[in-house]
Amino acid sequence: MLTAVAVAGAGIHLSGQASFRESPKELIDEVWQIIDRSYVDGTFNQVDWRELRNEFLSREYTNDQQAFEAIREMLGKLDDPYTRFMNPEEFRNMQIDTSGELTGVGIQLTQDEETDKLIVISPIEDSPAFDAGVQAQDIITKIDGRSTQGMELNEAVSLIRGQIGTQVKLTILRGQREIEFNITRAQIEIHPVRYSKKPSPVGDIGYIRLNNFSANAAEEMRQAITNLEQQNVSGYILDLRSNPGGLLYASIEIARMWLTEGDIVSTVNRQGEMDRQRANNRALTDKPMVILVDGGSASASEILSGALQDNNRAVLVGTNTFGKGLVQSVRGVGRGSGLAVTIAKYFTPNGRDINHEGIKPDVLVELTEQQRDLLRENRDKIGTLDDPQYSQALAVLTQKIASQQNNQAVSQ
Repeated sequence: MLTAVAVAGAGIHLSGQASFRESPKELIDEVWQIIDRSYVDGTFNQVDWRELRNEFLSREYTNDQQAFEAIREMLGKLDDPYTRFMNPEEFRNMQIDTSGELTGVGIQLTQDEETDKLIVISPIEDSPAFDAGVQAQDIITKIDGRSTQGMELNEAVSLIRGQIGTQVKLTILRGQREIEFNITRAQIEIHPVRYSKKPSPVGDIGYIRLNNFSANAAEEMRQAITNLEQQNVSGYILDLRSNPGGLLYASIEIARMWLTEGDIVSTVNRQGEMDRQRANNRALTDKPMVILVDGGSASASEILSGALQDNNRAVLVGTNTFGKGLVQSVRGVGRGSGLAVTIAKYFTPNGRDINHEGIKPDVLVELTEQQRDLLRENRDKIGTLDDPQYSQALAVLTQKIASQQNNQAVSQ
């Protein structure tokens, strides 16, 4: 059984083994103890956490379901949508999400901490939701006609998932417009990295599109960079647009492929800084680099882009990123269930708080609704000169490569 997964809006790491609990009260108390030890907010949202323990342990429970409901009620006092209890089915689904395979419509969801609205972080590229036209920042107001007001994130995910070939109707709010999507569920194979060699005025460049930070992302990225280096490209465009994040360790491994030295990310819990990850002098290339980001670039994408921006390793082009910089530790807690707990925040090397603020690009390039529709309906145009953000990234990269080539010529 999985235990401490660190889900950073970004990442997941494992530790320990969950034990089987004999009684519902033991399960409730275990969850209380974990929150008491590790929750990021030492005030517990101004709740008397110890008194809450007495309240819930004084009740009588006759089955697991009653314990599950009590745990959700207890966690609700924290008013934190990312700190959540998962029943056995929900816990299995979470593990599948990061394994590289997925059944459903292919959207990553979050819940606004203040309004509890269900917000699309990003649709997975080539997924049914992506093909239907669901976009980052869309607000899901209904699932199969059922209002999502007051609905927990886990429940929404369970309702959207289902058997392959069946349909789900999502009602979304985009700005002031309400739109309905009838989407057929499918098996989604997630290949996180796609890459190609592309022409530029200063020689061929490597274009790498990273769709997510799943378990195989780092190895696929390593293969892509190695192959493009063998083809003697002059520089790189790394496309993180609509990348909702994934595993923390994947973002750190990938950052080390581009950075020779410097900090990557620090995590700060309620006691202060708990960890700082650094480059390890094993970069695969030092060639000029531009990163594409947008409002669908979240968590692990923000860690990677923030690290490379703060270390002056890359220029960021696009729009402001999503702004999710919280660390969730995910662990098994018995009965096959799981618990996600917000334990820390992420900060970039320069000390920027990713959460809410996101990462600002160096060069702002916004797409019109018409341009977004064109790229969604003609995916082969993504990463071409018909893609305005890519076109600007190529112009920036061309300038960087030309400047480097001129400097090398002068030094010779």
